[in-house]
Amino acid sequence: VWDGVKVYMYGEFNTPASAEKNGSRLQLTFNDKAVKTVEFKYALSFVSPEQAKKNFLNEVKNTTFQQQTKVGEAAWAKVINQIQTTGGTEAQKRSFYSALYRTYERMVDITEDGQYYSGYDKKIHKTNRPFYVDDWVWDSYLAHHPLRTILNPGQEGDMLNSYVLMYQQSGWVPTFPLLYGDNPCMNGFHSTITFLDGYRKGIRNYDVNAAYEGMYKNATQATMLPWKNGPKTDLEDFYYEKGYFPALKPGEEETNKTVHGFEKRQAVAITLGHSYDDWALAQFAGELKKDGDYTKFMARSNNYKNLWHNETQMFLPKDKAGNWIQIDPKFDGGMGGRDYYDENNGWTYLWKVQHDVKGLIGLFGGVNSFESKLDQLYRESLGRSKYELWAKFPDFTGITGQFSMGNEPSFHIPYLYNFSSSPWKTQKRIRFLLDTWFKDNVFGIPGDEDGGGMTAFVVFSSLGFYPVTPGTPVYTIGSPLFEKASIDLPNGKQFQVIANKCSVVNKYIQSAKFDGKVLDTPWFTHDQLVAGGKLELEMGPLPNKTWGVK
Repeated sequence: VWDGVKVYMYGEFNTPASAEKNGSRLQLTFNDKAVKTVEFKYALSFVSPEQAKKNFLNEVKNTTFQQQTKVGEAAWAKVINQIQTTGGTEAQKRSFYSALYRTYERMVDITEDGQYYSGYDKKIHKTNRPFYVDDWVWDSYLAHHPLRTILNPGQEGDMLNSYVLMYQQSGWVPTFPLLYGDNPCMNGFHSTITFLDGYRKGIRNYDVNAAYEGMYKNATQATMLPWKNGPKTDLEDFYYEKGYFPALKPGEEETNKTVHGFEKRQAVAITLGHSYDDWALAQFAGELKKDGDYTKFMARSNNYKNLWHNETQMFLPKDKAGNWIQIDPKFDGGMGGRDYYDENNGWTYLWKVQHDVKGLIGLFGGVNSFESKLDQLYRESLGRSKYELWAKFPDFTGITGQFSMGNEPSFHIPYLYNFSSSPWKTQKRIRFLLDTWFKDNVFGIPGDEDGGGMTAFVVFSSLGFYPVTPGTPVYTIGSPLFEKASIDLPNGKQFQVIANKCSVVNKYIQSAKFDGKVLDTPWFTHDQLVAGGKLELEMGPLPNKTWGVK
């Protein structure tokens, strides 16, 4: 039994054994000295012991280890070879294909013989579709799910359908759906963004109305507290009315008993994250012609502005009376900054407005101030020793100034220069970050890889583009590592990125074309990609500071 889920196993050895029980253990002795290698074939089931034996007979009994090895190699070759690359160094290729491999860790299909056990209602269900579990949405909504919409949209549809089934079986859309049920982990209802992203890319092979019903329920009835499941509390009612999540002053005693003792309120992170979630729900409502919901949630998507402190140009916490809580956004907030932020500090959360970058630029007072603050991010000092910093912020890793490559909230930040007057700085930063933090050795991942969440960033960035705002079917251009990369699309077409003269030195875009037409902005759409488009870049050793500015 694992977290309330019964796991059944049936197996056979290739030689007889005598068994002796030793407490809770079973000791096996193999007496045939002629057998040099003991082989154990087995199969698992979450349904029943009888199903475990049936799985064994159907899948394992009449095959050898060598045959299974070849089957596995063929399966991996199919997905890895979906993306072909030419050029780049051997180290870059090793890092890229290792990253691509890791993106297939999650989600996991647990159907067996046309049925599955659900940890969401503790029942066995018949099905003719895969049922997927094990998704860490706080990590995977950024790049992992968007990557799958390109490589395997059919599988992404099955995963979204699984989310709908989980909602129907449990009453809530899960946040971190695992085998045994939802794991209340991190914060936000970011599956809403994943649903919108898939919907706008044509992935709609699930009960769309049920999905919207579940997302709406989460946004209006569920607690927003980190690492908690269940109905809303007085803190959510405050958020709905005032437009921000209230924080406590340093040392102030917690008044809400539902708040997690270690994870705290994360008041700024909650406000920013749910602003994006509400934007996605508003956009989904617009797609379904639910005008009242669209208006309601678009208004809530601007809540991030309520925590903008213009004097410091940071997102800072407020108490329930609406007063600013003066903190050092670099270091205050307890372990991992969790009183106000989450695992990262205020410099990271300064940029967590992917759904409204233009609005963020407006808060800065214009593009020039926005770009200047981005520049400062990469050179701002820690203000203390790394020993002191990491004792309090152990997840703040892969550091360049105050930028942390080792945690998901930072992934989109280097691409924000494409919203400024200096897209060439995105090209510079992406190449530096890939080369510094994703090498082909034991130091090749700068933080928690999160089951494909981080390496999906590597796959996108190595190919030369990235989805800054999942939910908007648009990609922004960085700096590809390879002279040529081609993606075999499930619709039979092929998307290509050609980077002429690309090298370790030639990392800057001089000019660009898409399908033979001049491209003078650093953007292209998902529709252009899946139509089998070709992005062609001319690369050079020095930046063309005028390209992409229009």
